[in-house]
Amino acid sequence: MERLELKEVQKLEGHTDRVWSLDWNPATGHAGVPLVFASCSGDKTVRIWEQNLSNSLFSCKAVLEETHTRTVRSCAWSPSGKLLATASFDATTAIWENVGGDFECVSTLEGHENEVKSVSWNASGTLLATCSRDKSVWIWEVQPGNEFECVSVLQGHTQDVKMVRWHPTEDILFSCSYDNNIKVWADEGDSDDWQCVQTLGEPNNGHTSTVWALSFNASGDKMVTCSDDLSLKVWETDNIGMQSGGGFAPWRHRCTLTGYHERTIFSVHWSRGGIFASGAADNAIRLFVDNNESQVDGPLYKLLLKKEKAHDMDINYVQWSPGEKPLLASASDDGTIKVWDLGS
Repeated sequence: MERLELKEVQKLEGHTDRVWSLDWNPATGHAGVPLVFASCSGDKTVRIWEQNLSNSLFSCKAVLEETHTRTVRSCAWSPSGKLLATASFDATTAIWENVGGDFECVSTLEGHENEVKSVSWNASGTLLATCSRDKSVWIWEVQPGNEFECVSVLQGHTQDVKMVRWHPTEDILFSCSYDNNIKVWADEGDSDDWQCVQTLGEPNNGHTSTVWALSFNASGDKMVTCSDDLSLKVWETDNIGMQSGGGFAPWRHRCTLTGYHERTIFSVHWSRGGIFASGAADNAIRLFVDNNESQVDGPLYKLLLKKEKAHDMDINYVQWSPGEKPLLASASDDGTIKVWDLGS
């Protein structure tokens, strides 16, 4: 097998403080539409970056500012790519619409008591979830005319909730927290009666410290999580897609990967091609893949590649792009975003 390497395609500068997060627009990167992603920062702004199809390089197309009054911690495109949600330490989530290349703030979601840490759209773009240092998770329903109505406030975490993510195919919500737990939430009926249907914590082979992030594989039957305990954990479930009417299929621990990062692992993201990337406070990126030639009782996943000194400071976020040949983007405390190409 050829030796793969992670090549730095471009280093993007412009943010004047740490870059917390980024999100690729899912409606870009195919059918001749150039790749677009958004990034957000401690400088209170969001930047929109677009790839030039002729030289494949990215440039900043827009800066969304003067809306949030504090750090913008998280950003997420709707599945159609038409709306961008941004979550801020100012306790609000803003909804932006791309109107002919100009981004307008069309809605502001208020309700959390303090910092909003993460925002996520469900697969159909009909629901939005937010989470906060106030320990709650809110579910918002998208109404006509860019109106958003809170349909449920989920209490269950005992500490700051770091991330919310919808399952890629089912309306099941996952949250992870400073309380070391991952919680699974489902609507037990059709009355917006959202309940915690499972808690993945220390008693069931869970993490022993803050869980920072989670990501699903393409088919949605596996999930990877990362933590302050310096480990990555892979979880699995059965019969995804059979759950409507069939009740909730629980998740179980599949394996734990340790010894790959020396400091807190802040981010993990699973590509549609089956490679998951991790980014950590040791300034390094790691790529993992299914260990196909695994012996009985051997490791289920193997290290594909390690990139030391990927950034000069903590890596806060990594995410694979859409499109035929995905790129990896990383965001760092050093104020930059890097775009990487995996090749031989």
